[in-house]
Amino acid sequence: MVVLAVLTRNDYYLVMKAIGIAELKSKLSGYLKDVEGGESITVLDRRRPVARIVPHSVRGGGLTTRARRRKPGSLQRVALPPPLELATDAAAILLDERQAER
Repeated sequence: MVVLAVLTRNDYYLVMKAIGIAELKSKLSGYLKDVEGGESITVLDRRRPVARIVPHSVRGGGLTTRARRRKPGSLQRVALPPPLELATDAAAILLDERQAER
């Protein structure tokens, strides 16, 4: 399994072009033609990857929207959970605390 990871990582670096920002700016249209042809380009800023330019995919790559299912319901119709059953009476505990403060 380790060998596969090394091959995959090395293959990634061999296939993808890596160019600096200055070179990209000076030869942008040429690199865009390469991307249009299917290549991916990694943009480097002082040898550190900062962006990737990839070909645009029309097939299944965009956002999809769905129709609204129904009108949102009222919050008054939301079912509440059953009351919590406590072993002790919370009101009695509060009353005892208030009486102790006086």
